[in-house]
This record gives sequence, structure tokens and C-alpha cells, in this order.
Amino acid sequence: MVVAVLLALVATLAGCDRGSSGPSPAPDDTALRQVLDQHAAAVLHHDRAAFLAGIDPQAQRYRARQQQVFADLAQVPLAGWTYTVVRTGAFPLPPAADGVRQAAAEVRVGYRISGYDTRPVLSTAYLTFTRRAGRWYLAGDDDGASSGHRTDVQLWDQGPVRVVHGTRTLVLGLAPDKALREYAADADRAVPEVTRAWGGDWPRKVVVEAPATLDQMAALLNVSATAYQGIAAVTTGELGVGAAPADRVIVNPQAFGLLSTFGKQVVLTHETTHVATRQSTDGNTPLWLSEGTADWVAYRDSGRTAPEIAPELAADIQAGRVPDALPTAADFRAGSARLAQAYEGAWLACRLIADQWSPQTLTAFYRAVARGGTLDAHLRSTLGLSTAQFTARWQAYLRKELS
Repeated sequence: MVVAVLLALVATLAGCDRGSSGPSPAPDDTALRQVLDQHAAAVLHHDRAAFLAGIDPQAQRYRARQQQVFADLAQVPLAGWTYTVVRTGAFPLPPAADGVRQAAAEVRVGYRISGYDTRPVLSTAYLTFTRRAGRWYLAGDDDGASSGHRTDVQLWDQGPVRVVHGTRTLVLGLAPDKALREYAADADRAVPEVTRAWGGDWPRKVVVEAPATLDQMAALLNVSATAYQGIAAVTTGELGVGAAPADRVIVNPQAFGLLSTFGKQVVLTHETTHVATRQSTDGNTPLWLSEGTADWVAYRDSGRTAPEIAPELAADIQAGRVPDALPTAADFRAGSARLAQAYEGAWLACRLIADQWSPQTLTAFYRAVARGGTLDAHLRSTLGLSTAQFTARWQAYLRKELS
């Protein structure tokens, strides 16, 4: 039995050395880190020769794609670029040629934009390494896709990134230059409005990513295009949308392009509010509070009436259909039949606090909720109302404002 086990082990190791359909044996992580560190330095210093030197010369398809990515990154003002090996043997690899060792690694990629990011934006890559003539190379980033290990997509994976600098805004985009300049102008107008409402305890800068198509936006968010078809923009790092510590406002050019000038400004002010409130938003923050506050800031000085801003909910109220409760997380899901009413109801809940208490009470309440404790406890301590009492006050406010 012991002999049989030893023979099986030897056969397994020999098979892995030649390349197999299972995970390859992990090399010394130091060797992979050295390859990645050299690659990161090449990206950061725009050293094309060093960048290509780290890519397997036999991996022609991957090499060609990476040459294009390197060119597409040229205008992006990088302050940092790093790779961290999370684990090796991360996914099964196809058989390799005789004499070629392989490694499959999950790698955390981090980058920072100069003047904007204080911490890196993180993504995940599933990378293939090959060893030829005693040297490790990068050889692919899509071998794990068939087993569900897909490398995250970045804007520069989709085409040449153009850069527009605003006063307080940086726009990275694949869209036409005119559109990028318009995004920058709208975001520049949003920043002081958000600061006036929320306060100055945020960087007061915004990075906007502007893909050219809905499909490109969906790829950046790793979602289906249909899920975001009618959503004009989203903010990564926002509750439930990505996990990057540095926020990005990502525009859906299809939906955004259908908006009026007023609508475009509202959207970018709303998303900029999410950037400002990010550090005070966590799992304790209900979506009605985060989305409602963002809309309250965006519509605060619009001069529009409540029925103009909340037409769907106004129609319900006028038909006698008053919501039973504050909007839930399910109401805010893309495709929800009550999505419009959820946003409108959340806006009016936050507007109620700002109107009947004060704008400072609303922002203080928002910050307090993120510090822990129950929503009911915070409503009682800040507004002097239980959840049930606040809901009743909100329902009365809906009837008053929308009837």
C-alpha cells in the first residue's frame, strides 16, 4: 500500500511538471513576485521594453493584447501600480508543452491616479505564468475564465483612454472628447454643491470613467448590460456596488445621453454625493438614506416642485396608494417594479428631515447611523421619533407634498 501511494505521488508530480489539466505546482512566490514587481515598475514608468520583457515571447496572443493595453494606458496619470500574489494554484491550466512549467495565480492589482487617489483602486486578475530556460514570464490572463476565474476589466482593457482635467475632476474615457469635457464641467459644478450640503470632510475631488458603450460599462462593473440599461451612472465603492476604497463615477453613455442638461447635472451631483459620503456609508446605512441624501443634494436648489421630481410616487399618492413602509433594499434593485418610487420616496424622506429639522440634522443623522446601533435608536436620539413614528410622519409628508 505504501509503495502504491509513493508511485502514485511520483506519477502525479511528474505529470504536473509536464503540464496538466489540474492546477500546476506552485513555484516559489518570490519568483512570481519578482516578475510582477518588474512588470509594475515598467507600467508605472512607461517603459515599453521592460514591460514586454516580462511577457512570454511564445504567448503571442496575450503579448499582442498587452502591447495594446500598454499603449491604451499612455495618457493615464499613474501615481502607483502594484501586484500582490494572493495564492498560486488558483485555477486549472490547459496542458503545457514538454519542458515548460506553468503556474496559475490569483493576483490583486492596485493602481492610484496622481492627485486623486490616496489609496489604491483594487481589482483581481487570474494570471498564467510560464517558465522557460530558467526564467518565469507572464503568459495569460484568461485561462481561468472557463472555470469561473475571470480577470476584472479596466477601462484601458477596452481601448485608448483619453484624459480630461477639470478643476476638481479627472475624466478618463473612451467616449468622444466633447462628451468628456461635458462630464468634467458637470462634475466640477457638482463638487461645491456637495461640499456646501455635506461639509468639507471629503477629498472634494472626483474621478469619472466614461466608457463609450453600455456593454463597456457593464464589463467594468462585471454585471449584465440589461441590469444597468436605464441607469445613467453608478459610483463604485457605493453600498452594494464594488469594493474599491477609491470611488469612481462610471457613466452609462446610452442612458446619460438621453437626459436633459438639468438631468445630467442632477445625476453627476447625485453620484458625487456618494463619493463624499463614502466614508460614512456602511452596512448599517439603509439605501433609502444613502440614495435619498444623494437626491436631496442633487435637487436641493433645483426650483422644481415635489410632483415634478417625484411623478411616479405622486401618481400613486393621488390614487390613494400610500407606501406602507420606507423603501427597502429590494426596491432599489435594478429592474425593480418600484425603482422610481423607491428613489422618489427616499428623496422625500431625507427632504422631510432637512425641512422639518434642518440640513445639518440630516447629515449628522447619516454620519451617526454608520457608527453602529439600530436605525430606530438613531431616529429616536436624533429626531425624537421611533421608526414607526417617523414612517407615519413621512407618509403624511407624501400626502401633503404630492397630492
